[in-house]
Amino acid sequence: MSMIDAADIEAIERATLAALAPRDMEERGGWLLPFEPGTIGRAKSAVPLRHDRPDPAVVPMIEQRYAAHALAPRFRLAEEASLAPLHSALRLRGYRAEQPTRVEIASAAATASPGGDAAVTLSEAADEAWASVYLGPGFDPVDGACRIRAFRRARNAVFAQLRTAGNTVAVGVAAFGFGWATVHGMRTALAYRRRGLARRVLAALARAALERGFDRIVLQVEEANAAALALYAGVGFRPAWRYRYWLAAD
Repeated sequence: MSMIDAADIEAIERATLAALAPRDMEERGGWLLPFEPGTIGRAKSAVPLRHDRPDPAVVPMIEQRYAAHALAPRFRLAEEASLAPLHSALRLRGYRAEQPTRVEIASAAATASPGGDAAVTLSEAADEAWASVYLGPGFDPVDGACRIRAFRRARNAVFAQLRTAGNTVAVGVAAFGFGWATVHGMRTALAYRRRGLARRVLAALARAALERGFDRIVLQVEEANAAALALYAGVGFRPAWRYRYWLAAD
C-alpha cells in the first residue's frame, strides 16, 4: 500500500465519524465537529481534515460551538510538526494532551481470511448476542452501552461475531465509505483472550471489505494497548499517524 496523502487523511477522518454516527455534527473551516455525549472520544472531539494548514484562530470558534451543544470542547490532533502552532495555542489556553493513539492502515487482501471462518458470522445489524460482549464481566457497562448505541447507528456497516460453545465471545464492526473500510469495536470476552480470536474476527471483516470492493482498512488503537498493537502489526497494519486528545485542564 502506498503512503497516504492529504486526500486520504480527509477520507479517513470522514469515514471514522460516519462509522461512529454522532448525534450531530458540523463542518466548519476545514474541521469536523462531532457532538456526542458519552464516552467515545472520537465522537465528541473536533478534528481537522488536513494536517498541513493549522490555524490557531479557529480555537475560540470551536469552543463556542461545543458550548452551544452543552459539551466541553475537545480536540483530536495529529502529532505532526505542521500542527505545532495549534498545539502551542491550546497549551496557552490551558489544554493538556493525553491518550496517545495510532491510526493504522493495512491492505484487506493481506489481512483477510482466504477461505472464510465458519465460527465467525457476519450481519448488517448488531444483535443482542453481539452487544453482550460489551456488557460482559470486566467491562465498564456505561462505556459499553455508549459504544453499542454508536455502532448500531452506523450506515453501510457489517458486524462480526465469533461463537464458541454457543456463546458469542469476540466481536468487531467494519463500516464502508470514502474509499476505506473502518474497523471499530474489536472486543474479546476477558475469559477468551490470547486465543487468536480477535485475529479471526479481523480477518473476517477484511474479507467482507474485499467482497464490497474495499482494499484499504483503517483502525485506531491506543498506544497503551500493547496486545492490540502486536495483533495488528502481525497482520500487516502499519502506522499512518499518531494523535492525542486535547482537553481543557480541570
